[in-house]
Amino acid sequence: MTKKAAKDLVIVESPAKAKTIGKYLGKDYEVKACMGHLRDLPKSVMGVDVEHDFEPNYRPIKGKEDIIKDLKTSAKNAGIVYLATDPDREGEAISWHLKQLLDLDDDKARRVTFNEITNKVVNDSIRHPRAIDQDLVDAQQARRILDRIVGYQLSPLLWKKIRRGLSAGRVQSVAMRLVADREKEIKDFVPQEYWSLDALLQKDGGAAFKAHYYGRDGKKYEPASADEVEALRQQLLTLPFAVKSVKRADKQRSPSPPFTTSTLQQEASRKLNMTPRRTMAIAQQLYEGVDLTDQGTVGLITYMRTDSLRISDEAQQAARQMIDSRYGQAYRPDTYRQYKTKAGAQDAHEAIRPSDVTLTPEVVKGDLTSEQYRLYRLIWSRFLASQMSNAVYDSVSVEIAAGEHAFRCSASQLKFSGYTAVYEESRDDEKEEKEPTLPPLEEGEALTLQDLQGQQHFTQPPARYTDATLIRTMEENGIGRPSTYAPTVSTILDREYVVKEGKYLRITPLGQVVTDLMCQQFKDIVDVKFTARMEQELDEVESGDKKWKELLGEFYGDFASNLARVEKEMDGVYLKVPDEVSEEKCDLCGRNMVIKSGRFGRFLACPGYPECKFTKPLVVEMPGRCPKCGGRILKKTSRNGYTYYGCEKFPTCDFMTWDVPVKEDCPVCGQTMFKKSGRGFKKPFCINPACSNFLPEDQRGYPRKKTAETSDASAAEEKSETKKAETKKAAPKKTAKTTAKKTTKKAATGKTAAKKTTKKKETEEEA
Repeated sequence: MTKKAAKDLVIVESPAKAKTIGKYLGKDYEVKACMGHLRDLPKSVMGVDVEHDFEPNYRPIKGKEDIIKDLKTSAKNAGIVYLATDPDREGEAISWHLKQLLDLDDDKARRVTFNEITNKVVNDSIRHPRAIDQDLVDAQQARRILDRIVGYQLSPLLWKKIRRGLSAGRVQSVAMRLVADREKEIKDFVPQEYWSLDALLQKDGGAAFKAHYYGRDGKKYEPASADEVEALRQQLLTLPFAVKSVKRADKQRSPSPPFTTSTLQQEASRKLNMTPRRTMAIAQQLYEGVDLTDQGTVGLITYMRTDSLRISDEAQQAARQMIDSRYGQAYRPDTYRQYKTKAGAQDAHEAIRPSDVTLTPEVVKGDLTSEQYRLYRLIWSRFLASQMSNAVYDSVSVEIAAGEHAFRCSASQLKFSGYTAVYEESRDDEKEEKEPTLPPLEEGEALTLQDLQGQQHFTQPPARYTDATLIRTMEENGIGRPSTYAPTVSTILDREYVVKEGKYLRITPLGQVVTDLMCQQFKDIVDVKFTARMEQELDEVESGDKKWKELLGEFYGDFASNLARVEKEMDGVYLKVPDEVSEEKCDLCGRNMVIKSGRFGRFLACPGYPECKFTKPLVVEMPGRCPKCGGRILKKTSRNGYTYYGCEKFPTCDFMTWDVPVKEDCPVCGQTMFKKSGRGFKKPFCINPACSNFLPEDQRGYPRKKTAETSDASAAEEKSETKKAETKKAAPKKTAKTTAKKTTKKAATGKTAAKKTTKKKETEEEA
């Protein structure tokens, strides 16, 4: 009897990925998940011997002994072991650690990568394995050890000089400085007054339109004061107005390129209100595979950590076929669209795109969660639009003369939708104004002046960073790499160095003190150009042009001597974090309360401690007005962690709601509108029962309650559901607390499972 041939073993990182790949490879392969890193630097000590050529002390991660034992057994009985971790530095390092842990020789171990998890790509990759790329591994080791050195040697200094539990990081410190510098720009900004002048004009028998004052004698002129505007008005009121020139042209707009990691995080933040961390978590699910009806598990997008804009020929051809069938040949350009990747970007992977463009968002919607669907739709639409024809606008520019003075106006109308039929990129500036329409105008045509409207303006300071704009600035300055943006932003928020007010990021007093110390004593660590140079040197390690231990030696010499100097100079110095004073008054003594941080986050406390020990949850002012009394609406957190919105005059005014107030007022009654709570876009609605625009509660998107006419079983189910709803909506009670605990426990279980499948990305900066 012939001995049965041993199966080949394929090791991936997550069970979802294992399930998808196992389906494609068939019964001759055993596919197992290593659940991310199995070996790493120890947590309790630095784990790097800086005295002996930066030798790392890697150890098996506690709690993963059973996984290691199981993989060793499977690898011993397998024919070939394919190390199929993610296709980036971190994935390469995980494969290298697996090879060491499982004691695999070069003949038995094979490295394979999947830019997308589809049947064709998976099988092609298995047929063309390679050896582990040691340069990629060394680049990851260099980053990991750099971050470990900075974190483990700087953080204790912060504990001694400011507060225990603080951390410093090589990339996070630069991100904090960007936010702090922007706050200083805003604080130091001096507004400059300027004025605009608009003429309300009308042609015979036509509609009125506005034209903006441009200048005199062909030169641009902007009035700087009310007196200058009034002088202009007096001159213009006596002059005839006529059309001087009309220029018509077709203007074309090109589509945006497909997504990179950075642009995906930015656009998901703007369009979907997703944090960078959440965006990457959902993208990972779409990459690893989702169960589709009649198709099984399918990887829907290509690898999501990339800064390349390259698209494969096969994907471009598939996109063109989809455009032809769905929109028509006019929407497909004559030549393939190619996008130039920025200098210094890694081109190992394609841009982020759907693995199969024929799997439209509508086709897969029923098999995806709400978040998965919205993100997939964003990626699919952006990719298809990037391969489509330009949008064409019929543009008209008009110059109007009044003596030596000139007014200008313009308008554009969509003539051919092109790529905009699928997708339009959003903007950071929400106040984009659409150009008004203009009546038909001809050169030499006389116009009637109806009014001259002068308006005072002041220059505005730069806006605070959002998640999207901070990531864009980091990318533009070469700070970090695709895998680092999301964890960096999350870290500075988790440490409470930065807080989010609405969608904007603001430095806290704690963050300001830490940043000031870093800027004064460790200028290189927080220097944008220095950090960018370090990233370039890490890229040189990856390309084989620089030795990783040489890079560490060059960095550590100056760093260690500077650290020793600072510790000596600051001996006995302790930096106090100033209290952040709020406008909230203490209910007991009337003092302005200050914002403190505790185990459960930030809260309000009376500065009169210990004489007055009053505290209360931190409240945030929301847009809009209380519908009962017109007071401010505050965002509050109950003792059980529920977020709700109430009137500032409580208990005098008892208004309270779970719905989120928005800045838009109802166009009918003028009262503040609200939207359903939760992630993503929710359509605002009016809650005023006396308004014709009122939206009843059962139509606001909440789960619909059943009617009383049900069977005994249905009645029991209804009673149970109603009780659950009441528990969730009621003011904090013991039942709500119990339910919250159960929910938290359930969520924690899910999070634990998810965490096991997620590797520690190369940017994790040590506390």
